Amino acid sequence: MTDETRERRKTALKEFLRRPDTAAKLSMITIGLLIAMKAVTSVVTGSIGIRADAIHSTIDLAGVIVGFLGIRIAARPPDADHTFGHGKAQDIAGVVISGLIFFAAGAIAYEAIKRLISGGQVEMVTLGIYVTVAAIVVNAAVSWYALKVAKAADSTALEASGRDMFADVLSSIAVLAGLILVKMTGSNLPDPIVSLLVAALIARAAFVTLRKSCDGLMDIKLPEAEEEIVRTCIKEHVGQLVDFHELRTRKVGDRRHIYLHLVMPKNASVDEAHSMCDHLEQDIEMRLQRVNVVIHVEPCDVECDSCPTSCAAREDQR
Repeated sequence: MTDETRERRKTALKEFLRRPDTAAKLSMITIGLLIAMKAVTSVVTGSIGIRADAIHSTIDLAGVIVGFLGIRIAARPPDADHTFGHGKAQDIAGVVISGLIFFAAGAIAYEAIKRLISGGQVEMVTLGIYVTVAAIVVNAAVSWYALKVAKAADSTALEASGRDMFADVLSSIAVLAGLILVKMTGSNLPDPIVSLLVAALIARAAFVTLRKSCDGLMDIKLPEAEEEIVRTCIKEHVGQLVDFHELRTRKVGDRRHIYLHLVMPKNASVDEAHSMCDHLEQDIEMRLQRVNVVIHVEPCDVECDSCPTSCAAREDQR
């Protein structure tokens, strides 16, 4: 195998691992294995904390499946019925995943309260500790990978899944702390108490995910830093254009949509105005990824004395 072939294969592998659908598939496989491991350990040890963790992982798996479907649908190109594309499928998936996470938090809290009332015995605590440590390491690695890919691809659905898996890491750490306390004190009380803490952590993660997904569905504007990039691109052409106003932005999935009114000199030709719009669109697309720009052109008021451009039409009015 030549060096060129090896380099080409290495590049192809990197591109494959950077794809959101690849991250979702690897997450599904990993979570499936963790569920089996935690479920067996929960039965053997009788730990309500590990059972709560297994429930959370099961919800994780459902969430990742929903996220994967959202990513696949969002990747479809625009069609006659969806001229802006299918990007909101990712935000919808994020809302569904948030609901699943809230359900997991409620189920864990219910199990913990029931154990506090009825009592119970945790056995083979050492085995539970080893399994929980392994789950933390594996889940932390996969959630870090998923969140990294989500950030690079600007995938709301994958980010929701990544946050869910990170919440699972936090819950596993809490479970580990509870098992260690059980082993040190000989009391079974820390196990359900820690499970309640796990439920609170999961509910918080669900709220963060839900808020971001709802922002996308409600067409929240782009971050101020990104809008400032648009303003900077336009201001760099002072002298060729007059002004701009009514800048509006929104996000559909991973695509940014920008709308603005551009004021051109009154004597500018259609060709000049079109050329300026093309130039601005290219500038903005170079500085912001996955962007669609729509510019409405209008002529200036020739009676304006503060115009930065040299306008023959204004000169004629004097």
